Amino acid sequence: MKRELGIARCGLACCLCAENENCGGCGADNCHDKEWCENRKCSMEKEIAHCFACKEVCRKGLLQKIKPYVFTLFARQYGVEHLLDCLERNEQNGVVYHREGISGDYDTFDNVEELMEFIETGKRGV
Repeated sequence: MKRELGIARCGLACCLCAENENCGGCGADNCHDKEWCENRKCSMEKEIAHCFACKEVCRKGLLQKIKPYVFTLFARQYGVEHLLDCLERNEQNGVVYHREGISGDYDTFDNVEELMEFIETGKRGV
């Protein structure tokens, strides 16, 4: 885990992303997604660093997907440092952020509460 890369504006875990070698993050001028990313555009217009800092709860852009949406909810509720702590512990315990492509253990959920619990505990159905 590259903790210093933190969490993207939309809630994705840059710190765990397999593509982070060539990525300056969504705040960088060279962001390769800056033309299409609704979350980047919206948060920049609102002058906030992350969607979890927004007063609105929305499902815009990548927040339509459960993983970034729940990561955003988790950071809003518990703080970004606690989210990073949980992600780091989970990775050390074998939870996979990305397998082949972009799917991993966090992508196998369709229930917000269950994914929140999985982030917190690293275990299913606790």
